[in-house]
Amino acid sequence: MKYKIKLKYIELEADGCHLLLEAKIGKEKLCLVVDTGASKTALDTDWLRAILPGLDFEKQEQASAGLGTTTMESALAVLPQLKLGKLQLRHLTVAVLDLSHIRESYRQLGLGELHGVLGGDILQLYKARISYPKNRLTLYDAS
Repeated sequence: MKYKIKLKYIELEADGCHLLLEAKIGKEKLCLVVDTGASKTALDTDWLRAILPGLDFEKQEQASAGLGTTTMESALAVLPQLKLGKLQLRHLTVAVLDLSHIRESYRQLGLGELHGVLGGDILQLYKARISYPKNRLTLYDAS
């Protein structure tokens, strides 16, 4: 099955860009950056705790690298559901990190709320294709 997800193209300084998409956890909407360089999908710790207060976090011994810092503490959590367009991912394990510095940068630039990144784990599993001319992410479910 093929899932087409609308992307929002955001121009950044120095000829850079971010591709954003809207997702849902339950009835909560969230904004994710499509990050082909991120090994794992990651969400902000404080935001995730606020919307799913009973969710368990499994602290990771190895620190995460990237996201504008050298290393940071991380945890894993299993989401009951993450919806990307019409694709529903159940029991998805995500990294949970303090993304407050990135979230604040987005606010200061007037880009709105950012809650995390859609990483290579999902992009690879669902054979992602990005169309820049159409501002679209297409995911393919093998089942």
